[in-house]
Amino acid sequence: MRGVQGNFMAQPRVFGHSAVALAGGSATQIAGTEERGCCLYIGVGGDIQVKLEGSDTTVTFKNVPDGHFLPILVTHWIGGTVTDVLAIF
Repeated sequence: MRGVQGNFMAQPRVFGHSAVALAGGSATQIAGTEERGCCLYIGVGGDIQVKLEGSDTTVTFKNVPDGHFLPILVTHWIGGTVTDVLAIF
């Protein structure tokens, strides 16, 4: 991104640098998302309900395909039918 200056943490995050496998959805916060959300990789598709970084509202993404990357910033995985989910930081 041309013209971005400042310290590393202030710059836009473009690539993931670590990933953690998530267990089944629950209303608890995903570890490591206290200050910033994470993106999700969906191994086996279906529906997923999440809370995004900027809101306390639950959002449902329907019919997410197998092997799909969700470029959204998530703090909570509430539930749904997807499995084999990775949190990407």
